[in-house]
Amino acid sequence: MQEMYPKKGRVILHVDMNSFYASVEMAYDSSLKGKPLAIAGNASERRGIIVTCSYEARMFGVKTTMPLWEAKKLCPSLIIMEPDFDKYRTASQAMFDLLRQYTSLVEPVSIDEGYLDITECHELGSPVEIAKSIQQRIRQTLDLPCSIGIAPNKFLAKTASDMKKPMGITILRKRDVPSMLWPLDVGEMHGVGEKTAEKLKAIGVDTIGRLAAANEIQLKHTLGIIGLKLKQRANGEDHRQVDPESIFEHKSVGNSTTLPQDIANEKELLSVLERLSSQVAKRLKRKGLAGQKIGITIRFKDRRTITRSKKLINPVSLEKDILREAVSLFQTHWNGDPLRLLGVTAFEVIEIEEAYKQLDLFSYQMDAKEEPLLDALEKIQGKYGKKVIQKGISIKPSDGAAQTSFSKDFLDRGE
Repeated sequence: MQEMYPKKGRVILHVDMNSFYASVEMAYDSSLKGKPLAIAGNASERRGIIVTCSYEARMFGVKTTMPLWEAKKLCPSLIIMEPDFDKYRTASQAMFDLLRQYTSLVEPVSIDEGYLDITECHELGSPVEIAKSIQQRIRQTLDLPCSIGIAPNKFLAKTASDMKKPMGITILRKRDVPSMLWPLDVGEMHGVGEKTAEKLKAIGVDTIGRLAAANEIQLKHTLGIIGLKLKQRANGEDHRQVDPESIFEHKSVGNSTTLPQDIANEKELLSVLERLSSQVAKRLKRKGLAGQKIGITIRFKDRRTITRSKKLINPVSLEKDILREAVSLFQTHWNGDPLRLLGVTAFEVIEIEEAYKQLDLFSYQMDAKEEPLLDALEKIQGKYGKKVIQKGISIKPSDGAAQTSFSKDFLDRGE
């Protein structure tokens, strides 16, 4: 299988969820499937704007950013729903957790799209097989459609994922650029907005091919340094790496490892969990974060994968706390069969300054033993009850990637 991967260079996937908000609503309510559906701000007012819409609505000419009154005129049967961002964040986190089961090199770039670097994932199959597996599992477990681009860099992968929607998988190699991209209008190129396209056309650059061959001095004069970058992209060049450290709003921090061989020795596996917990703790410390949920990924030698997580009373960032929860989950859910991969993830990550502890008498004494606050705590708890007080904390952790997926039951939990 390794021969399916380049000896030099990278293999990048871009996963783009199709009509994400509308698709999530359909996953929650199957009666919406097959109907023209639009998500719109101020849905009760005619001046609302379409945020996204289903493909059934698009068949009537409904488009994103279209005024609601115009959309209703084009499609009188259009179903309008206001956005529910809690639902969308939950589904988004589930999607990215699933992607991290394939590689730790996952970079979210928005709530509904992200990059994966699968260069070292030949054990999981060919790039196309991995893309099909991702697409099918997202569909089966989350009931959501996506399109995937496969390419040697991020720009081409993003471009490829836009070529077939919904549920498309497209390969775009650098050698395909002259035939597949250069004839297109320059305004269709990823990264070229309407105003930029107008400026390029004003200097005679009306296709991506002409941008690829454009005079660099003229480009820089017209667009500044971005003009030179766009020329590189038009030639299929993009040296940006997939950055798993990139943080999006629904943050999680995790790490995983494919074991060098199938292992069934508990001592060895616990040692792996300790190493992964240490790596997660270091990343949390570097980012100033704490996790409110700890999860593990267990993949058996037959590639069967289970993921389990536990919501914590107190946010954690220390290695010992992460390891304790990871080991507890592992010992509860591992059946003794040989394993091929282990992963540890801190979910529902928050800024450390926002972390809090639900204080009972014991934890308070441990945390505040050097502070003269115990008497005050006892008085307040005696008057208002033991659960009334929460304490804001700032923890400084001491020094010392396939992550979790939700199955479709995330729809019912509403986490």
